[in-house]
Amino acid sequence: MTAIRRLLLITSVAALLLGSGMLAIVFIEGRDIHPATAANTATGASLGGPFTLVAADGRTVTDQSYRGKWLLVYFGYTYCPDVCPTTLNNIAQALVRLGADTRAVTPIFITVDPQRDTRQVIGQYVKAFDPRIVGLTGSQAQIAAVAKEYRVYYEPQPAQNGGYLVDHSSFIYVIDPHGKFVKILPGSTSGAEIAAAIRPFIAGS
Repeated sequence: MTAIRRLLLITSVAALLLGSGMLAIVFIEGRDIHPATAANTATGASLGGPFTLVAADGRTVTDQSYRGKWLLVYFGYTYCPDVCPTTLNNIAQALVRLGADTRAVTPIFITVDPQRDTRQVIGQYVKAFDPRIVGLTGSQAQIAAVAKEYRVYYEPQPAQNGGYLVDHSSFIYVIDPHGKFVKILPGSTSGAEIAAAIRPFIAGS
């Protein structure tokens, strides 16, 4: 993809999310190139939806598998230089801060790099942050489908070492126990802020 086409794609994704009350935060090789804060709630936005993916233990799971829990859904990949580890660490800190309320929450990390992030790889990866974080992978088609439901931008880019990195948007999606989108948080949100944002929802459910 040329630099111009890439910029146009990123701009179009930002415009789509901005039209729903959000501003895209897109990372290039782990760097935030749109340092803006997402709106607390995307008014009228249709985010989230049905998916079929594979859990670390090999089970096929769907969105229905997590009904009854508040979900913190984040898209990233295990080779991510710094953005994903930081976000997952913040989610892990939020779980600690939530205390007993964490029983009502399931954090989900969905890879945008299924070629390298097998179920074994992603399972070990999320455990390094907190064993309560669920890692999900799937086929290229399955990942593309769930990314479309959440309006997630991701695009592999060649790296200098001959491998590749994945540019991707960075949001934490809060989904209610019925599977409905409630709130969006920037991936850079601290653990304390994540806990503070979701605790009122848990208390009111």
